[in-house]
Amino acid sequence: MKCPVCGHLESKVIDSRPTENQSIRRRRECLSCKRRFTTYEIIDAVPVTVLKKNGSQEFFDRNKILAGLIKSCYKRPVTREQMEALASDVEAELMNSLRTQISTNEIGVMVMERLKDLDEVSYVRFASVYREFKDAETFMKELKKLQKESQNEQGKK
Repeated sequence: MKCPVCGHLESKVIDSRPTENQSIRRRRECLSCKRRFTTYEIIDAVPVTVLKKNGSQEFFDRNKILAGLIKSCYKRPVTREQMEALASDVEAELMNSLRTQISTNEIGVMVMERLKDLDEVSYVRFASVYREFKDAETFMKELKKLQKESQNEQGKK
């Protein structure tokens, strides 16, 4: 780190503390002039772009996941905190993957996997919009698949 007083390129860290805005405050001492100065380090997040079904792209927005969850969990025993946690979990997985582009299809699958464990009715609601069920037959296939998975889970217990 370059000293703001003498311009020397080496310093030592004397103290480090996290701040409220997810940065790290570091107190440093120049190894040349012995002056002390403060630096702030922030995490440089790589923006993730989402490839939509129509071919267009936009930046990832967790609020869109949350909006879909609010609709699918309407009048269900799912709290706002659970929905927030699910959206944060998906966002964290995306950021940790270090990918710069992801499709809406992949995001939908990530949400549905988590929603299935949270509330099956909300899962079916979300899936019906996400998978664009064209008719009752497609909807029934998904319900039967969910029912079979539920029975398999019961059999394991």
